[in-house]
Amino acid sequence: MTDPSARPLRVAVAGLGAIGKAVVRHLVAGLPGLVLTAVAGRDRAKTEASLRELGADVPILPLERLAEQADLVVEALPAAAFDAVARPTLAAGRMLMAVSAGALLGRDDLIDLARQSGGRIVVPTGALLGLDAVAAAAEGKIHSVRMVTRKPPKGLAGAPYLVEKGISLDGLNTARKIYEGPAREAVRGFPANVNVAAALSLAGIGPDRTTIEIWADPGIDRNRHAIVVDSDSAWFSLEIANIPSENPKTGRITAQSVIAALRRLRAPLRVGT
Repeated sequence: MTDPSARPLRVAVAGLGAIGKAVVRHLVAGLPGLVLTAVAGRDRAKTEASLRELGADVPILPLERLAEQADLVVEALPAAAFDAVARPTLAAGRMLMAVSAGALLGRDDLIDLARQSGGRIVVPTGALLGLDAVAAAAEGKIHSVRMVTRKPPKGLAGAPYLVEKGISLDGLNTARKIYEGPAREAVRGFPANVNVAAALSLAGIGPDRTTIEIWADPGIDRNRHAIVVDSDSAWFSLEIANIPSENPKTGRITAQSVIAALRRLRAPLRVGT
């Protein structure tokens, strides 16, 4: 009988922005036990150009067909396109690696679909840190989780919350708190900025009890996240300052987190929870 783990895991990538291109680049260079089999992009001409640039010779498929060519689909899309790849991937019993963690909040239907089909949803750590400690603390009782995010104003520009509230960050010359409240509402208002808050809430006590402050700070050039967790097993605080990628809304380490998660799938040694 052939060991299924001996066969390379077929990986498709949905979205070729800053994150998707980095993932494809590493898959082309070689990740043990993994092989790139397909991609999807919103603009076919740009996707073709990206594949030539990356030296990847794989088919470009519609989002809903990626699961036909893959065991695992990496979702690196705008949140609005999440369902177009998530539902067919899970319905096919495949694994979905979801970068848009915020799109999972309140989506028990997708979790049920994965359970029924034999699919699986994996959320990489992304631009945060310490999710292993949060998940471990959640095995006991977590009293509170608080997060403070600070970003340069250009990394927050165009967020739906700012548009809805008529908040302009143009010419900002001092740090300004623009949101404080539950992670659930933060994800709705800043879908391209705080997927980290969604991942944190999923690892811990949920999006309604996880609180977050969001600051626009013209005095910094990195995306900063600080979390404080109080539980019956430990009190801990963690802070990270991420260098933005070519997309100012996304830190470079987000793509590296996806790549690390992919590498762990077939690694003979896994470190961390």
